[in-house]
Amino acid sequence: MAKRASQSESVLRGREILVGVSGGIAAYKTAYLVSRLVQEGAGVNVIMTEHAARFVAPLTFQTLSGRPAYTDLFIAPEAHQARHVALADLVDMAVVAPATADIIGKLAHGIADDLLSTSLLALDVPVILAPAMNERMWDHPAVRANIETLRARGVRMVGPQEGRLACGKAGTGRMAEPDAILAQIVNVLTNRPRKNAP
Repeated sequence: MAKRASQSESVLRGREILVGVSGGIAAYKTAYLVSRLVQEGAGVNVIMTEHAARFVAPLTFQTLSGRPAYTDLFIAPEAHQARHVALADLVDMAVVAPATADIIGKLAHGIADDLLSTSLLALDVPVILAPAMNERMWDHPAVRANIETLRARGVRMVGPQEGRLACGKAGTGRMAEPDAILAQIVNVLTNRPRKNAP
């Protein structure tokens, strides 16, 4: 008897998803998210910031996704097309996990100074951010204003959650769990046509 596909597998199979990883300790959780997406049948392209690569090696994401983990805006692009445009043209949606105060600020203000920030500005598909930072950073007026700016533009947020933070204290700023992020991805893509459907 054939195994029945789960709802998430039915939605994700054949989808192309960009996973951005910025420089926070929660990057280790994103490895599990990438693994789950691939298990559910999605194609995953990972873009890491320079600081993200200090927390988790690009090889980890390359192994889990079966594709290169992109880190450099200036490596020669394939097929003579700028990498950030090529990746943006390919994907059905993007998720940034963890989304640090830095990448949130860049996206809110249109700053494009690395491969991830440049790619995010080239997208015309849904974007989910999973914020992760110290509670005081999360509560800072500048960060709150950036979050509201992005929400007004249609960017979706998952978390942050309350719990133990990297500083050793409890508070709000912990990245949402990968399963919660996965559920939001499925919710966004349900009934949304594939970008590159034949």
